Amino acid sequence: MMTQECLYLETSTYFLYFQSEDIQQQIIRETFHLVSKRDENVCNFLEGGLLIGGSDNKLIYRHYATLYFVFCVDSSESELGILDLIQVFVETLDKCFENVCELDLIFHVDKVHNILAEMVMGGMVLETNMNEIVTQIDAQNKLEKSETFIFQSPRQDR
Repeated sequence: MMTQECLYLETSTYFLYFQSEDIQQQIIRETFHLVSKRDENVCNFLEGGLLIGGSDNKLIYRHYATLYFVFCVDSSESELGILDLIQVFVETLDKCFENVCELDLIFHVDKVHNILAEMVMGGMVLETNMNEIVTQIDAQNKLEKSETFIFQSPRQDR
């Protein structure tokens, strides 16, 4: 989940899909309120509560400029490991979008999800090597471009 001061949600994945639209918006608003009001000098972990499904869950976040990258995880996850995952995710976004900005995240949500899917699948962290992630994303981009070229090629009926 990425939140910004004006836009409550730019993209969310996995966790919120099982909730109704009203509940999703409530969770997003309350999560943003919780993390945005915290002092910069406090830790980036929040213990779970009713907001995120109980005390077995926790919010782990990092603040970059106007964006908050928030992960909801269960208590078995390492807080420092998730902070590192967020760092790799943001650095990968920056590399894939060549100095990522907020508009890249808004207009290319599908690519953001692809990057995250290269890193995490089924709740398991698969890859944290930024170079490997970028290589896979570049391969996907080349495949998309070649498919676009094939479908846009003029037919030659003779």
